[in-house]
Amino acid sequence: MASKGWFNLEAAAGTIPETQFFEGDSAFKFLGLTRQQRLYGFAGCLALGFVLSLLGSILLFLGQLGSFAVLYALGTVISLVGTGFLLGFAKQIKMMFKPVRVLATIVFLASIVLVFVGAFVIGSDVLCIIFVIIEYLAYTWYTLSYIPYARSAVLKVFGM
Repeated sequence: MASKGWFNLEAAAGTIPETQFFEGDSAFKFLGLTRQQRLYGFAGCLALGFVLSLLGSILLFLGQLGSFAVLYALGTVISLVGTGFLLGFAKQIKMMFKPVRVLATIVFLASIVLVFVGAFVIGSDVLCIIFVIIEYLAYTWYTLSYIPYARSAVLKVFGM
């Protein structure tokens, strides 16, 4: 008999469509990619984005501010592009700008631009680090909006 707890994958399999993330307007639909190929594309973009961001971060600590900004921002954008393999760009943008996520999305995207401003206009590595921290916080808040009651739980943990 299946468990009746909140983490019951057997019961969830009957209620959540298997193709939930693969239906609709994938940006890569014209390529005729299979589900497995789309998952590989997503994972590849996520991994490449992580590696580029990590390399950029290493360059920041070596004092190469411009290279950091380019690699870090490119890594972030490539990671976002990976969701096109799962959802499609149009659906992803619609979901990003829903009222519950719009503020976090704007702060996230603005912080990517501000990393460039900090690197190329102001030339301050401290500001770049601050903008990266803001970016991570905004992305975390954005991600929590997809998990029911997650934002409320985080606010309770921090006594807000």
